[in-house]
Amino acid sequence: MSAVASRAVLPTYARQDVTLVSGDGAWLVDAEGRRYLDFVAGIAVVGLGHCHPKPLAAAREQLDRLWHVSNLYWTEPMTELAERLSGRFGGAQAFFCNSGAEAIEAALKYARKASGKTGVVALEGSFHGRTCGALAVTGQPAKRAAFEPLLAGVVFAQPTDVASLQAAVTDEIGCILLEPVLGEGGIHPLDARFVEAARALADDVGALLVLDEVQTGVGRTGTFFAFEQLGVRPDAVTLAKGLANGLPIGCLLVSDGAAGAFVPGEHASTFGGNPVACAAAVAVCDAVDDELLGAVVGHGATIADRLSNVRGLGLLLAVELFRPAGEVVADCLERGLLVGTAGESTLRLTPPLTLTAEELEHGLAILEEVL
Repeated sequence: MSAVASRAVLPTYARQDVTLVSGDGAWLVDAEGRRYLDFVAGIAVVGLGHCHPKPLAAAREQLDRLWHVSNLYWTEPMTELAERLSGRFGGAQAFFCNSGAEAIEAALKYARKASGKTGVVALEGSFHGRTCGALAVTGQPAKRAAFEPLLAGVVFAQPTDVASLQAAVTDEIGCILLEPVLGEGGIHPLDARFVEAARALADDVGALLVLDEVQTGVGRTGTFFAFEQLGVRPDAVTLAKGLANGLPIGCLLVSDGAAGAFVPGEHASTFGGNPVACAAAVAVCDAVDDELLGAVVGHGATIADRLSNVRGLGLLLAVELFRPAGEVVADCLERGLLVGTAGESTLRLTPPLTLTAEELEHGLAILEEVL
C-alpha cells in the first residue's frame, strides 16, 4: 500500500504489509499475485470461505431486486432470516443491525428495559466491542482506560470461578453477559457448570442471561450456537461475524420467554435487516448443516492432535506459545499462511468451516515448520 493511501486511513489497526485483492474458498490472493491459505477467515467471519457460491448467488440476486427500504417496511429476506434463526434457537425474536458491537448495545438496552435494573455482570478478560457501551462491559482495562468514564454499574467476575460470579451478582444486576468462549481474551471456553450457575443466578435476581455468540455462533464451535454444548438456554444471544459470510450484519435474538420489553421507537438501526445482507445470511444458515458441523468438530480435533498447547472449541482455537505470537504470524505470512493472535503469546486459528482435509494438512505442515 502506498504511503499516500495509508495516510488517508485512520491508524486504528496494525495491519500486515499485504494488500489482498481476491479470494476463493480458503485461499486469498494479494496485489502481487501471491496466494495465501487463510486460517483467519476475516477473524472468524468468512465461515463458508471466500465467495462461497450460495450466499454469493443469494446476494447477487437480491442486488438485482432491492437494496434498501428502511425498517418502516417489511422485506422478505429479513423475515426469512428471522424465521431461520428463531427455528435454530427454538423460539426467538430478532433485532437486526450491522455489527457485533451494535448487537451488544441492543442487548444491554434490552436487558435494562426488561429487568428494570441497570447493573451488568461481565467477565474479566472478555471482549464485547469498541463502542462505549460494549467497551464498558469488556473485561480488559487496557482497552477501556483511554475512554473512561464509561457506562456505570458494570462488575467483572472471574471466568469459571462460580464463587466470584456469585459475589458479583446482586439484586441490582439486570444482565449477566458471557462469551461461551472468551475470544479476544485468549480463546478460553467456559465450562458448563459455570454457565449453569449464571443461569440460576440470573433467575434468582431477575436478570437476563445474555450470551455473546458474535464469534462462537453460526457453526464456529461445531454446533450452530455454542450454548447448545452447555445445556443452558439463555434469554438472549448476540450474533454477527459469520452470519452473512462477510457482509455486514449483527443480530440480537431474544427468546420467546423473555420477549416483550421493547416497543416501537425504543431501539432502531437504519441499515439493520438490509435485504442483501439478510439474503446472504439465509443462505449461510441453510448451508450450516450437520455434515458441515461434523467436519468442524473433526478438523478441530485434528489440529489439537497435531499441535501442542491447543485450546478452544471446533474451529475457534488457540495455540499457546513460548514466544511472541506476532513473530509466528510474520513467519507464517512469509510461507503463505495467514494466522491471527489473541494475546501476546496466543496464536488464534479460525479457518473457514469449509476447509478441506488437504487444505488443513497444508496449513498444519506450515505451522509445524514455523513452531
